[in-house]
Amino acid sequence: MASGEGKRFGGNKLMADFHGVPLVRRAVDATEGLFSRRVVVTRHEAVAQLCEEQDIPVVLHDYPHRNDTVRLGLEALGEVDCCMFLPGDQPLLRRETVRMLLETWKREQDRIIRPSFEGTDGSPVLFPAWVFPELQNLPEGKGGGLVAGKHPDAVIRVPVTDSFELADADTPEMLAKLKQRYLEKTTGEIKRSRYE
Repeated sequence: MASGEGKRFGGNKLMADFHGVPLVRRAVDATEGLFSRRVVVTRHEAVAQLCEEQDIPVVLHDYPHRNDTVRLGLEALGEVDCCMFLPGDQPLLRRETVRMLLETWKREQDRIIRPSFEGTDGSPVLFPAWVFPELQNLPEGKGGGLVAGKHPDAVIRVPVTDSFELADADTPEMLAKLKQRYLEKTTGEIKRSRYE
């Protein structure tokens, strides 16, 4: 999911530099080789070009709402057993977390799988095919979280140990915090904290 207009960020945050690579590249790398197919849904030409260079199919659109992104993504995937909606602006999402979500779904194929930090749910969310009709008919402006909320007994939460892993880079200030956290993690100087 790479269709945000970046209003709070002040522009196309998905191409913002994140330690030498465009922010959206982190999401692309976190899913490499884990799924039978991937598709990026975006309104940004630069994001489309980056993904096409990686041989990832792209749906380039100008629809205004999150529900449009969800619908277009599902249509582009075709017939699949499950799908994961992964935002393109979570640069600290670990590949291992994506793999854990998928492995959990393989054991519980009728369940909705999502990561959680200390009781707070996050993204990405993996949906089984039985909820696709609801996802394709979301109310204007709504996303998959609405569907997960309608089926609380179907949700399995996979715990993560760092709240920053589930954080979106919605503002330049948040991007700076995520860059700092990345440096802490890569240098081993992690302090116990939660993003605010």
